Amino acid sequence: MLKHFTKEERSWILYDVANSAYTLTVLTVLFPILFMNLAIEDGLSNSVATAYTQYAKSIYSIIVALLAPILGTYGDYKGKKKKMFIFFLTIGIVGGFLLCIPNLSWKVVFVTYIFATVGYAGANVFYDAFLIDVTTEEKMDQVSSWGYALGYIGSTVPFIAGFAFYVLAHFNIIELKENIAISIAFFITIIWWSLFSIPLIKNVKQNYYIENVEKPIAHTFSRLHKTFKNIKSYKKVFVFLIAYFFYIDAVDTIITASIPIGMALNIVDEVLLIEIVLLIQFLAFPFAILYGWLTKKLGTTIMISVGIVVYIIVCFIGATIQTAVDMWILAILVGMTLGGIQSISRSYFGKIIPKNSSNEFFGFYNIFGKFAAILGPILVGVATQTTGNPRFGMVAIIPLLVIGLILFLISTRMTDSVETMGI
Repeated sequence: MLKHFTKEERSWILYDVANSAYTLTVLTVLFPILFMNLAIEDGLSNSVATAYTQYAKSIYSIIVALLAPILGTYGDYKGKKKKMFIFFLTIGIVGGFLLCIPNLSWKVVFVTYIFATVGYAGANVFYDAFLIDVTTEEKMDQVSSWGYALGYIGSTVPFIAGFAFYVLAHFNIIELKENIAISIAFFITIIWWSLFSIPLIKNVKQNYYIENVEKPIAHTFSRLHKTFKNIKSYKKVFVFLIAYFFYIDAVDTIITASIPIGMALNIVDEVLLIEIVLLIQFLAFPFAILYGWLTKKLGTTIMISVGIVVYIIVCFIGATIQTAVDMWILAILVGMTLGGIQSISRSYFGKIIPKNSSNEFFGFYNIFGKFAAILGPILVGVATQTTGNPRFGMVAIIPLLVIGLILFLISTRMTDSVETMGI
């Protein structure tokens, strides 16, 4: 399947298989179930518990957003990128194992989840930047798409293995508390994440870098200040980042909010919600690859625009959702576009930035993405908590997609490139 990729490209792709297991099992599915069970048992209402799952995402997103440009700029120095990747990977894995401890209070789980996810998201800053090092500009769309594709399908293996314990406990087939079953699922996921991280650590090298200086930390802040000062002159990059801020906000929020919203509406039970999530994962695999192929034929502008429009439709469906059938329709649309819009956005950004400063620019890419991930969950959380109706959260993020689409189309008309930036 991956024979036409180099060893470095395959190793990079396999890390998507690694971290996507955490994305699916912990972020998307079982953490919301675990947290809501614990919080409701302690007296919180459905709407307040749902809001707290979104606040947790906002908090870790703020932390990563503030750190990303600094760490990214520092990671551009020779030999620093992989060290920083391993550092945050270690935080994520240690935090993940701590989440496996059963019978924690919802407050401890809340804090531990944030700690683990800061490590997960921080490692992704450097993982994304390694795309520049492992492949050519001509193959970026393909490699990025295959990363997301195999990540979506590969992550279902540990998820199904772990979720089996939850199903058996849920239906009282085995004598096991549901929360203990979730801890077992977390453990399987963290082991998977650890093992599939090894190829990247072993085989991927930092090929584009800035030579080390005597005071790298001080120089990092100096470079960062200069980039902040001049980033508006990189018009194509700057406007695309603003567009990305808006449209990826809605995409990420829909992904992580779907489970708690579905539970709060009592339209479907946990088991059916998991089936829907699995459908999304299996659809995302072929459609992420298809997106990469269609981008070659139709271009980045059309394919990202199509993805944003589909998500606008998804929000309208989510805002009027009444039955399980509505959930299935929503899942199909999300699965068709999820991997595509993420992978093409990542590879498109990789093409319009200078390679020697890839970490610095991907730091900004992540800061815009993470600050976007603050706004969406807060909108959903506040709308749900104040109205008692999660549907209003879906309505609130529709304007973000519209603004993102408009700004993205404006950015594609700009002629800036790495050469014309003067860097």
